[in-house]
Amino acid sequence: MKKVLVFGAGLIGAPIAFDLAADDEFDVTVVDVSKINLTKFDGCRKIKTWQRDLSDTNEVARIVKGFDFVLSAVPGYMGFNTLKAVIEAGKDVVDISFFSEDPFDLNQLAIEKGVVAIADMGVAPGMSNVLVGHACSELEEPTNVKIYVGGLPRIREWPYEYKAVFSPVDVIEEYTRPARFVENGNCIIKPALSDPELLDFPCIGTLEAFNSDGLRSLIKTIKCSNMIEKTLRYKGHIEIIKVLRDTGFFDKKPIDLNGTKISPLEFTSKILFPKWKLNEGDEDLTVMRIIVEGVQKNKSIRYTYDLLDYYNTQTCVHSMARTTGYAATMALRTISNGLYESIGISTPEFLGKDKNCVDFMLNGLAQRGIYYTETIEEF
Repeated sequence: MKKVLVFGAGLIGAPIAFDLAADDEFDVTVVDVSKINLTKFDGCRKIKTWQRDLSDTNEVARIVKGFDFVLSAVPGYMGFNTLKAVIEAGKDVVDISFFSEDPFDLNQLAIEKGVVAIADMGVAPGMSNVLVGHACSELEEPTNVKIYVGGLPRIREWPYEYKAVFSPVDVIEEYTRPARFVENGNCIIKPALSDPELLDFPCIGTLEAFNSDGLRSLIKTIKCSNMIEKTLRYKGHIEIIKVLRDTGFFDKKPIDLNGTKISPLEFTSKILFPKWKLNEGDEDLTVMRIIVEGVQKNKSIRYTYDLLDYYNTQTCVHSMARTTGYAATMALRTISNGLYESIGISTPEFLGKDKNCVDFMLNGLAQRGIYYTETIEEF
């Protein structure tokens, strides 16, 4: 039995732990600083729990000893340093934290330590990269990549009509981090929330899309003339968030408030968290459309992947947790089963270039009720 350490017992970390524990191959231990989060596993004999502060990288180095794998689901601001500590300890790792640093900065360290490390392995980035990597590897000349993705509440509540399994700080990063995309072979930078467009989706209706910094590693690893990723929200969300951002509510620099220094971002997060948090029983959905176009045998070919996933009323697991967490657990299984053995830092599109890994992951997700439909057509 292989010993797995899961970092984080939040709305994504907990389903990750339960999914791995359902496999007789793994002995699972969950680590979180919150005692309340760890009570989710009370009565589950197959999962051990440790209350530890993972922001302390020395603590991370101590606790990974004796384990075979780590799956890190810590908040984005902790992600890079946590991943670095795990790699320094010589442990194979899958990471889903959405950190701003470049994961390839850790590539040489991972090679020196002989570690297989897969970063950004969620739904988007994550499965979006896997499928883009797969489609591009099937084409002789990829020319266009478009990714549209969003996690939304099934019940729309004014004013934000939005809920998240992530911390508000991580969500706000999508609204403040400049969006990078590729246009005519050049890397272009635009503000987040820019270039809004409307798209219709079956069973949902019309959603609005805006530029976000979701391409991440694809900009470096995929040779394609045009690539862009946009986030999906219900209509009207963009303008509300722009007002907050442009007024300064997302600024990180502390301001003086009657003699007290406070960060506007910290204050805003405290206000937004209860309004944005997906609570137990709150139903959500995840929608994604990936379009990859290119040339194959002198023909113009288009690959389209569609995902529409809902909160699971039987297991009470949120859709964003399912689509993110189970993508990560399937990636970990590719390492555990010897399907993926590339030493160093990998991002999910590397797995996408291996059809065996793609098939394995898609089959595993389908077994968990998460279905990606593929359409291939000439145009």
